Amino acid sequence: MFKRVTLFLATNFAVLVLFSIVMAVFGLDPSTMGGLLVLCAVMGFGGAFISLAMSKWVAKRATGAHVIETPRNEAEQWLLSTVARQAQAAGIGTPEVAIYDAPEINAFATGARRNSSLVAVSTGLLRAMDRDEAEAVLAHEISHVANGDMVTMTLLQGVLNTFVYFLARVVARGIAERVGGLGQLAYFGIVIAADIIFGLFASMIAMWFSRHREFRADAGGAALAGKEKMVAALERLAQNRGDSTLPTQVAAFGISGGVGSGLKRLLMSHPPLEERIAALRAARPDAGDVRQGVVA
Repeated sequence: MFKRVTLFLATNFAVLVLFSIVMAVFGLDPSTMGGLLVLCAVMGFGGAFISLAMSKWVAKRATGAHVIETPRNEAEQWLLSTVARQAQAAGIGTPEVAIYDAPEINAFATGARRNSSLVAVSTGLLRAMDRDEAEAVLAHEISHVANGDMVTMTLLQGVLNTFVYFLARVVARGIAERVGGLGQLAYFGIVIAADIIFGLFASMIAMWFSRHREFRADAGGAALAGKEKMVAALERLAQNRGDSTLPTQVAAFGISGGVGSGLKRLLMSHPPLEERIAALRAARPDAGDVRQGVVA
């Protein structure tokens, strides 16, 4: 919790500093920007929190996930009991458990609250992984929920959205004042161009944090299921790597992401699997403590 609050405050401070620099460069009076800043904050945080509130509903429909209410076979019963046991160990409410039809090995977690979340696994995962590996994947997703990653990402996205909306309009106003006689069409063209440029940088920041939380979720998965099981699960993913078919809305919360290098790597939601495996192997011997691995 302390780390999430620290990240939130640090991001806000950085944004405020950048606001001050931009307004000084363009000679703008900060007192005239208050209304615009409030409007951008409402837009930025409003959209982010609406997405969070609807995340489970959207994920179920986007993937066609079937929520297990009454187990139809032994595999579904195992999924329910494993998730319930891990959730209890992590100190959260038992999530809904679902299966969605997809060929790749993948799983995801989502939900607005730690005690009311959803964990879903692909049919490809159930076919390709043994029980130990699948247990580790479930533990990884439970760790995402226990770490509050969905809320943290929403807070960060809200700050970044506000940053993009506000700075784009500040820049457009500054250019309009300097050029003089800038038409509305040109003004909106500048806003759109600035939205794209600042949005790209904002995405890099969001994806950096997304990669960071994957390492933490791997550590949490190792704490709940065992280090060797977590390593084995990641190695299985590396052997069967491929492009994720998860919809955009939940792709960042899957256990497996795409691959990339150079500038493309800056926009990856997941670190390379080789780096995740190496980080787990180098983890401290006491990283198996659930209290340290999941809620740190």
